[in-house]
Amino acid sequence: MGRIALPGNPPIPVELRRSARARRMSLRLSGVDGQVTLTLPRRVPEAEGLAFLREKEDWLRGHLEARAPDLEVGIGATIPIEGIPHEIVPGQGRGVRLGEGVLEVPGDPARAGVRAQAWLKARARDRLAGASDTYARALGRPYARLTLRDTRSRWGSCSSAGALMYSWRLVLAPAEVLDYVAAHEVAHLRHMDHSRAFWDTVTELYGDWRAPRTWLRREGGGLHRYRF
Repeated sequence: MGRIALPGNPPIPVELRRSARARRMSLRLSGVDGQVTLTLPRRVPEAEGLAFLREKEDWLRGHLEARAPDLEVGIGATIPIEGIPHEIVPGQGRGVRLGEGVLEVPGDPARAGVRAQAWLKARARDRLAGASDTYARALGRPYARLTLRDTRSRWGSCSSAGALMYSWRLVLAPAEVLDYVAAHEVAHLRHMDHSRAFWDTVTELYGDWRAPRTWLRREGGGLHRYRF
């Protein structure tokens, strides 16, 4: 893996990846952080890759400019909670409280983002544990443990030992998306692959999973723009 830059104003940093399996050049723009990755077959010169980048420059710059800017979460900011917009407002008492269209955060306003994040993580754990428990019972296969992380490369995983991992940011997505991811990972307790049998199991547990999977692919990257 190397790094080059597409000249311009501003220059665009590009991760350069060589692949023995690649048959042609390909360009990927991450919806999570805007990272540009150029994959080249082993024998293609770097200069040819740069020429390919220049051909795609207008497309690249257009998509980079269209990305929503990151949002610093604090008093007055609006964030989605299970897909529903909520404004963060000052609260009373000691605990964070979910209201109608608002998340009430008491205490020092400068720490509102940190407190909101802690509340969201706790809610994510409750929701994901509840969904995982429900699907695991339906499947007849218990999982070993459940952990939350702030992952960028995947929304969840299931190890061969039955350990489930989820991104806590799933609590920002619509409820049906969180439930789909839980069903997806629990289904791996039966099938550690993405075979037809695996997808049949996801359907058995969740129902029609196509809409939430499409939502994640199109909109999931935006869940990482919220900075706490």
